[in-house]
Amino acid sequence: MAGMFELFVDVESTFRFRLTAPDGTIMAVSKPFDTKADAVEGIAAVREYAGMGLITDHCTTTVNVGPSQDQGGSAGQSAESPREPKIDFHARAKAVRRAVSGPRWAGAIHNLS
Repeated sequence: MAGMFELFVDVESTFRFRLTAPDGTIMAVSKPFDTKADAVEGIAAVREYAGMGLITDHCTTTVNVGPSQDQGGSAGQSAESPREPKIDFHARAKAVRRAVSGPRWAGAIHNLS
């Protein structure tokens, strides 16, 4: 089951929408809109753009990963330097190719002529 968009009027009497997960968890809340039609256009825009949205990380923090059992204290890194987690570029590229290639099942399309 997919998430659901809920259109509502907030305490400031402006229109907003929220995206809820199938279990009822609120995943996102929109900015305020002056009219209901503008809020509906906002929902359409989110549907259009967010489906294949790329992730841009603007975080300034890094993840500190402790030394693993087999590295124990490698000469190349000090114990206090933060290490970035490794990214599996092959899996990421495969997911992007799958996402932009379109639907894999086209349904029962028959040429009747």
